[in-house]
This record gives sequence, structure tokens and C-alpha cells, in this order.
Amino acid sequence: MDKATQTMIENLYKNTGKSLEQWVEIVTKENFEKHGEIIKFLKEQHDFTHGFANLVAHKSRASDAGSAENTDDLITAQYQGKENLKPIYDKLISEIVSFGNDIEIAPKNAYVSLRRNKQFATIGPATKTRFEIGINLKGQEPSDRLEAEKPNAMCSHKIKIANINDIDSEVINWIKNAYENAK
Repeated sequence: MDKATQTMIENLYKNTGKSLEQWVEIVTKENFEKHGEIIKFLKEQHDFTHGFANLVAHKSRASDAGSAENTDDLITAQYQGKENLKPIYDKLISEIVSFGNDIEIAPKNAYVSLRRNKQFATIGPATKTRFEIGINLKGQEPSDRLEAEKPNAMCSHKIKIANINDIDSEVINWIKNAYENAK
């Protein structure tokens, strides 16, 4: 389990007086069929923030990355029907691991989180034809290729990649700067 999830679980208990297991039991008794129903219930009936509601919803349905038995399966699932984008992922990972031996590669359900002491980038297929790189470069002015992300997003900027040739030294340097800033 990653540190962020562990912290959320600890804070869930501090904020509500109930453990994650107790909340999963409460939600399970309601027999909700959809993730969104769980979130709505927790937010409306128990004043949860979206983040805590999402955590409980995922854990109750075992649909979070932490519930996956094999993280390689998460990566395989991300590229189901998007196999044309997998070479982009492979090239980026081979470049990124050369930055240092302190990189945590943490596959999630829809993307891969890249962490040092904190998350510096996310990578993954956005659509069947477009790959996205999210990077944390607070204070960096956006450009044509380096787009500002919407407020409160996991990353400050994003780069849209259409094909493997879009990965050039400029893209790698932005990711490396984000890595270096994540000390």
C-alpha cells in the first residue's frame, strides 16, 4: 500500500471515528451496485469529502489498484484496446528509470504514478488514440506542448502524445525537471 493511501486510511479514522473496515461493512450492507451510488451515499448521508468517499467506494468493491494481485495486470488492462499506445509507455519508462534508482513506479487502474519522495508524474492512455503525461512543475509557464492542468488536478501540467515520435528531448527534460523537484 502506498503512503498516500495509508495516510488517508489513518485520517478516515481520525475524521469519522470509524475504521476503513467499518465503513466498508456499512457500505456493503446497503447493496449498492455502482461506485457512484456509494460516493453519493457517503457524501450526502455522512458528510464525506469526495476523496474519502472514493477511497471507501473503491475498497468496498476491491476496484482500487491496491486490491490488484499483480500490478502488471493493471498495466495490461490499461492498454486493452489501446495496444498501439503501449510502445509510448515502454519508451517513457525506459527513459524515466535512467533518472535515478529512487523512482517508485506505481500502476493504478487508469494510469501509472511515478514517485520519488512525492509524485512527480503520471503516464497513461487518455483515449484510444492519445497518451497523456501529467507532470508536477509548479511555477512553470505553459507552452504549446506543455499545457496547464485544471486547478486541483493531481499534476500541474499535461503533455498530449499522439505517437512515439512526440517523445523528444523537450518532453524528457520536462519529466526530468519534475523528478528533480520531487526531492
